[in-house]
Amino acid sequence: MYLPFCFLTTVPTVTDTTWNSLVLKADGPVLVEFWAPWCGPCRTIHPVVGELAKEYAGKLKCFKLSTDDTPSIATLHGIRSVPTIMIFINGEKKDAIIGAVPKTTLTATIEKFL
Repeated sequence: MYLPFCFLTTVPTVTDTTWNSLVLKADGPVLVEFWAPWCGPCRTIHPVVGELAKEYAGKLKCFKLSTDDTPSIATLHGIRSVPTIMIFINGEKKDAIIGAVPKTTLTATIEKFL
């Protein structure tokens, strides 16, 4: 069975336990996709984030965080709607994109921080 490229790229999950080490203390920019299993638009943007993770490997770290599994981090960062994509540098939130936006929108935002 053939699977399209986007289904083969998995974005690692970040949790309460790994948030500080993987996101806040990371070297370079970090993209975090805040999502929920029940969210339809999240399923649309998952493959796009997977593609970006592959394209920007070595320049940008990409993670996903389930707001259902890790509500404390979502609350801390004021997540009110999913999907929300945030970019962090040196532990500081630099930008946020809310909703299932086109890949070009995400790419343009990422490029500002590279």
